[in-house]
Amino acid sequence: MRYFIFIMIMMMGWSAMAQEQSSFAVFGAGCFWCVESEFQAIDGVRAVESGYAGGTTHNPTYEEVCNKNTGHFEVVRVEYDAAKVSYAQLVDAFWMMHNPTQKDGQGVDIGPQYRSVIMPATEEERQIAEASKERVNTSGVFSAPIATIIQPLTVFYPAEDYHQDYYAKKGVYYESVLTRKKSGL
Repeated sequence: MRYFIFIMIMMMGWSAMAQEQSSFAVFGAGCFWCVESEFQAIDGVRAVESGYAGGTTHNPTYEEVCNKNTGHFEVVRVEYDAAKVSYAQLVDAFWMMHNPTQKDGQGVDIGPQYRSVIMPATEEERQIAEASKERVNTSGVFSAPIATIIQPLTVFYPAEDYHQDYYAKKGVYYESVLTRKKSGL
């Protein structure tokens, strides 16, 4: 019996340690379908969930967000192992997943819900995001100023199930700047 209790305590400890290693980051880069698979491809990312954040409507629906009166962005919440990938590395990858100089949307997706946004949950994350934005802005990588908003995360609302893992379900893929760089284009 003591052996069984010892094993259970050890397993609970390992489970708690694994949960402690999970960190979360929230980004908006246009349509959430477009960046979900990009983040999923990063080593150390455990899960990516499409959703809404930044607005005033409690538990909004996709239709409400598309009507442009909730104040929410389409975002993804990235669960990651901070021992394998840092918040700063995720922010750096984010810049290359979309056009952060476009002010009111991405590509053909125009509207306030499609704006580029980083939503830090802590002051440290805000500082990392601001410093990264400044580096990218002065690097000359983009020919126009970065329009990305850095706004503190308040609440994340998961999108409806049919929005989750959209690429895997539908085979629709967004060719981002990162994808083109990977393929040498």
